[in-house]
Amino acid sequence: MRIKVIVNPAARKGRSGRNWPARAAKLEAAAGAFDVAFTEAPRHATELARQAVADGFDTMVAVGGDGTVNEVLNGLLDGDAMANPDLTLCPLPAGTANELARQLGILEGDLAIDAIAGGTRSHIDMGRVRCTGFDGQPRTHHVFISGSFGSAAEISYRTNNSKVIKKLGAEFSYYIVTLLVMIGYKPTPLTVRVDDHFEATIPVHSGLGCNTETAGGGMKIAPGAKIDDGLLDLVLFKDVGAADLLLKPPSWLFEGRHIEHPEVQLIQGRHIEIDGPSEIMVDADGETVGRLPMVLDVLPGTLPVKRL
Repeated sequence: MRIKVIVNPAARKGRSGRNWPARAAKLEAAAGAFDVAFTEAPRHATELARQAVADGFDTMVAVGGDGTVNEVLNGLLDGDAMANPDLTLCPLPAGTANELARQLGILEGDLAIDAIAGGTRSHIDMGRVRCTGFDGQPRTHHVFISGSFGSAAEISYRTNNSKVIKKLGAEFSYYIVTLLVMIGYKPTPLTVRVDDHFEATIPVHSGLGCNTETAGGGMKIAPGAKIDDGLLDLVLFKDVGAADLLLKPPSWLFEGRHIEHPEVQLIQGRHIEIDGPSEIMVDADGETVGRLPMVLDVLPGTLPVKRL
């Protein structure tokens, strides 16, 4: 292995950077020598990953949260495939949300380091989000968690772009923005198509095309979703009242009980199309990438990872 480590030192309020020296010593002891680079700005990890591919590294370790892992992923691709068939993406969880590590069973302790050093290389599914970028041009972004639209994308956008609210901390700022968005966000009629077995124009509050069962730090958004079944799980929050979203206990989402609501629907498929007003935002693994219309496809078995 030629290992390149890309560290986001700002992840989890700077804990990633503060904890890195100790983790670096453990990683070197387990896996041998490696090269390291530190991100300096949003999307810098994508640039660093592309350069690492050009320099011949084949094992890419992303130290941070899901945002960092996604940036690294998008720097490893040539179209819909790895730029080099020998590439492997290895998350080393150090962020607020670490869903890829959770799904691979390497979230706790030093399991991720063990996987990097001696785990099994396997392939999981990846999603491809296509939408209209904010510049009006077509935008493509690849994901391992989900592509979302509606209020979920609006919450992500406002949280990431509010310098004042973000000073309150990631968890609290997300909660505040969620309240603000939910109070004023109304379901909008959208046309939803899934493969050739579902098509309807219905009021939708929010939707997430999920590759993983959990998102956002362990919320079971798509109960039963699997990262290697060749399918996406589209969770539609249709005409759900604000009170239903705001007054439920946290267990509603963390235990996946929202699926029991009559206005929440789960549809599996390989190809998802969402048409609607152009002001509705689209999000890809926590990054707001554009607006509707949106097309989300699963790319089965295209993402090589390490697991125990």
